[in-house]
Amino acid sequence: MQIEKFHLIDRITDLDFAERTIDTEAAVPATSTIFEGHFPGHPLLPGVLLIETMAQSAGWLIIALTQFKRMPFLAAVREAKFRTFVQPGQNLVGAATIAHEGSGYYIADTQILLNGRQICSASITFRLMPFPSIDFENRMRDHAEGLNFPFKALADG
Repeated sequence: MQIEKFHLIDRITDLDFAERTIDTEAAVPATSTIFEGHFPGHPLLPGVLLIETMAQSAGWLIIALTQFKRMPFLAAVREAKFRTFVQPGQNLVGAATIAHEGSGYYIADTQILLNGRQICSASITFRLMPFPSIDFENRMRDHAEGLNFPFKALADG
């Protein structure tokens, strides 16, 4: 995770086009300025960053399903639940499944696991739009390479 850059996914570990699912990994950094204020002496990853981690996992799935033709933008978060705290140095597994698609929107059921246990979940809605610019799309492709994005599977259809 690079919290300061808002890159909360470290790696895509599985992407299944047929099942419309994705699995990701994110290692919470041992130190970050975020933890200085959240909370002094008892550092915890903010819940909003857990939601963003789930949204980024689902977002990469949507980018794959649209074959890099559309960019998902967060539109709504529903039924978000947090079951425990996340501390510095922990390794998270993100997962998302597409629950609905239509009219320029996708809805994904998302979750984060810690040591095999679900620690948070949410239903997240995305609005799909064209990439704002070719430069932005190229930057997203560059970032995707570092995440182990399955470009070959994308090319194979």
